Amino acid sequence: MNLFKNALAATGLAAAIVAPAAADPIVLDFEGIGNQAAINNFYNGGTDSLGNSGVNYGVQFGSNSLALQEQDPAANFSNEPSPNTIMFFLTGSSVLNYAPGFDTGFSFFFTTVGFAGSVNVYDGLNATGNLLGSINLAALGAGPDPANVFSNWGIGSLTFAGTAKSIDFGGTVNQVGYDNITFGSATPSVSAIPEPSTYVMLALGLAGLGCVSRRRQTP
Repeated sequence: MNLFKNALAATGLAAAIVAPAAADPIVLDFEGIGNQAAINNFYNGGTDSLGNSGVNYGVQFGSNSLALQEQDPAANFSNEPSPNTIMFFLTGSSVLNYAPGFDTGFSFFFTTVGFAGSVNVYDGLNATGNLLGSINLAALGAGPDPANVFSNWGIGSLTFAGTAKSIDFGGTVNQVGYDNITFGSATPSVSAIPEPSTYVMLALGLAGLGCVSRRRQTP
């Protein structure tokens, strides 16, 4: 069973553009990247392979790093922490470069059913230099969504000594998905999207304010 049922490789060119380091945690949730697009320089002042651009964090991805959207009929995942796009790869591994470097912490969400994965952090670009740390990702098994077996999500996190400049997201191709990659924290961030119950409470609160306002206007 594959994360992407009908594997089609996307390609794109990757260039390195250095941006200033940010003090606050950086969260890459992959929203806004085109479906099946190579992420490339979407987070580096450029675009993905389909021409979409995002926030310039100075983060560049190798051309193996692809985005996949849940609504794609070929997608086989759900319950992702920030709907509806994740990162995966169909060949080699997915390499992330961050030239300014980071040293506080690093974390992400991942899904994999029957195959283990691994993530390695290096102090050089393009997965070179000294290995600063590794995260082994255990298979999580099929998730609760019968239509999408990649619906269990775990957390990978790492602290290390030194300054990291690249990350190699590995494992069996088409078997590991990643989301909400977070620099600067050992706990991955989740986008602040209100749950349906939150919307209900908000609506009730606004209705209550309207009643109070009407009572105050009554002679």
